Amino acid sequence: MSRKYEVVYIFDSALEEPQVDEHLTRFHELLKSPDYPEPITDVSHWGKRTLAYPIKNREQGHYVVAQFETDQGLLDEFERAIKLDEGVLRYLVVINEGLATVPTTVDRVERDAEEDEGEAPLESEEEAE
Repeated sequence: MSRKYEVVYIFDSALEEPQVDEHLTRFHELLKSPDYPEPITDVSHWGKRTLAYPIKNREQGHYVVAQFETDQGLLDEFERAIKLDEGVLRYLVVINEGLATVPTTVDRVERDAEEDEGEAPLESEEEAE
């Protein structure tokens, strides 16, 4: 059974864009199947960003987000290849629920948090009775 997934990669900042693309091509080849010869639906390079905390003694990482559709059985080999690659600092694969992923800035996150604090909590039906 196939599903839609999303993966976020954080590559070592020492890698240049062509090297990152080579890694992505190698990883994405592992997702191909007869049902999905072109599994990748979207790739978004977010560029180099400062990490919240050092990972493997690195302060920056090159972020890439990719959406794909593939069979669940191919994910094990895909994740194994990512884990063994020394150019990948971190990664996360999740089931894509259809919402577009966009990079956020700190100002936007803080503004959204302030807006959430100003809203009144909703009452449940049991409390209203």
